[in-house]
Amino acid sequence: MATQVIMPKLSPTMEEGQLSRWLKKEGDKVSMGEPLAEIDTDKATMEMQALGSGVLRKILIQEGESAPLGQLIAIIGEPDEDISALTAKSASSQSPKAAAPAEPAKESKEPEPGPPAVPESSASGVAVDASGNASGNGRQEAPQAPDASSGRLIVSPLAARMAAESGIDLRSVSGSGPGGRIIKRDVEQLISGKSPAAAAEAPTRHLRAVETSPFQKSATAPASAYRDEPSSEMRRTIAKRLVTSLGPVPHFFLTTEIEMDRAADMRKGINELDPELKISINDIIIKVAAAALVQHPQVNASFQDKVVRYYEHADIGVAVAIEEGLITPIVRAADQKSLSEIAAEVRDLAERARHRKLRPEEYLGASFSVSNLGMFGIDEFTAIINPPEAAILAIGAMSPKPVARNNELVIRQMMRVTMSCDHRVVDGATGAKFLQTFKKILENPLFLVV
Repeated sequence: MATQVIMPKLSPTMEEGQLSRWLKKEGDKVSMGEPLAEIDTDKATMEMQALGSGVLRKILIQEGESAPLGQLIAIIGEPDEDISALTAKSASSQSPKAAAPAEPAKESKEPEPGPPAVPESSASGVAVDASGNASGNGRQEAPQAPDASSGRLIVSPLAARMAAESGIDLRSVSGSGPGGRIIKRDVEQLISGKSPAAAAEAPTRHLRAVETSPFQKSATAPASAYRDEPSSEMRRTIAKRLVTSLGPVPHFFLTTEIEMDRAADMRKGINELDPELKISINDIIIKVAAAALVQHPQVNASFQDKVVRYYEHADIGVAVAIEEGLITPIVRAADQKSLSEIAAEVRDLAERARHRKLRPEEYLGASFSVSNLGMFGIDEFTAIINPPEAAILAIGAMSPKPVARNNELVIRQMMRVTMSCDHRVVDGATGAKFLQTFKKILENPLFLVV
């Protein structure tokens, strides 16, 4: 009897999944428990295992496409088994969103009258990032695959991103997906057989621009070209969670400035004793935050409708920026771990987060979070609370500033920290006392060994 492969629930917050890669193709033999596909969830890329044995008879969702939980995405059966009823049922039950392939990139139509387009070399100040977006005075069109019927290009978002990162011109690629659509596999095959020199010699992409003079009225210029790309599961989840945070959660913000010279000296001394430890300022901040949470359990809490939940240990989420958004891997029981243990764990979690290899229990269920943008030169910012947590610390850059000490002007390494608080759990005085303790320990890190 045929086995129906449905979109599984691979994380507690997952509502739909995006097919990143099929590990088997139609006609391949499949054994129960064998990895069948890679699924992009809201936070990670996870393997889906086969729940039956046989032959992969039919793939119903292509790479790069999304499906809600429980939707039929493939069929496993015997080689000669009749699966027509299942395929017909799948076709009739799919919603328009699930049944239709991912939309190709769209462009605005140019008005028939108007000035001619100019090549990229005529436009100044154009910079293209890894995802194909452009900044400057022009607009970079996404690399796509040609569709003979419409003259447009069809490519999955994942393949487009991989091509942009590798300098590949997709106009010369024949897609193996439905309707000639270029998918991840096509780009991977090209990358594996392509030398760096060939990538450097890839044809120059052209930019659609408008030739105007400084004296020409802006009303004569056509509308900018654009493209639409399907949002990733991570980006959609971030959007949903932010709506449930800043609006419903009553935020208030507390900011303080901290002298960091002693913390910086301690970090330098530890790393000189053992360079393998690679202690960072952020590791010290996590350890100090955990110590302060132990002293102020009212902050190490979360709002749970009819109760306030207080946590016995400081499970600190560490915000990590990845290509498609933000994820907060958790250092569990940070209050009970040494600096070296925290440093090693943060490095491991961050590395696996960037490759979307975290397990759900490694990024769900923090009791407090730390977001550090200091390495990007940001002096001060406010962070949005990640519900149901009651607070988050926003860490700015550490920089030398003139300050008054004992009626003298001296230079000190100063850092601004802003704490976002959920007023349903943390009152102003409670948050202020926590920040006082956090500042005291960070300015005098020997308190950590007392």
